[in-house]
Amino acid sequence: MRAGHEGTGPGAITPDGCAVELYARLPVGPEPDIIAGAVPAGARILELGSGVGRMTHPLLERGFTVTAVDESAEMLERVQGARTIRSPIEDLDLGETFDVVTLASFLVHTGDVRVRQGLLRTCVRHVAPDGCVLIQREGEDYHTNVPRERIDPSGFTIRIASSEPLGDGVNAVHAEYEFPDASWTQTFRARPLTKEQFEEALAEAGLKVDRYLTEDRIWVRAVRR
Repeated sequence: MRAGHEGTGPGAITPDGCAVELYARLPVGPEPDIIAGAVPAGARILELGSGVGRMTHPLLERGFTVTAVDESAEMLERVQGARTIRSPIEDLDLGETFDVVTLASFLVHTGDVRVRQGLLRTCVRHVAPDGCVLIQREGEDYHTNVPRERIDPSGFTIRIASSEPLGDGVNAVHAEYEFPDASWTQTFRARPLTKEQFEEALAEAGLKVDRYLTEDRIWVRAVRR
């Protein structure tokens, strides 16, 4: 388990505290439609941090070709119909480029600055010169509107119970997921980034914002500088 990351609940837990069975249960959100609306039809997509394929499968259904990357073998076992590669994202070097690279799940907010730099450099290394990188950011009140919870229409509860400063701009976030028949928790470290800090991090890696795809600026389309 990575320092500061842990998870509890039934089934396999990945090094960053994610429960495989939990993520297999979570419903698909608006993300596939956001991605599909921002890239060319039939694009080749490199999905960094695919997990169990919650976005992979809807993207395949929309006619995209997807290469799914995750460091967890247990996660990748759930992915069907896509090329899968097991690797830490920051170490990935496939020697090929893609029309689209996605970095979702707030991975850009990793607490370790060096890891974040590695993630973004992997994006740059694999995006075609005329391609784009789609990045998911935390909402502006992600760390301040706590505790908060949402009851999903399907009957489970997601709760962000706390976000506690650890120093050096990093917070410890504790999340809880309650289903009628099981519950999971995840504790992880995250670095809040203002819009300006986020754009500075992109620039350092050789990227720039092309446009923000959603009004809340959570989804971003970036291109090479």
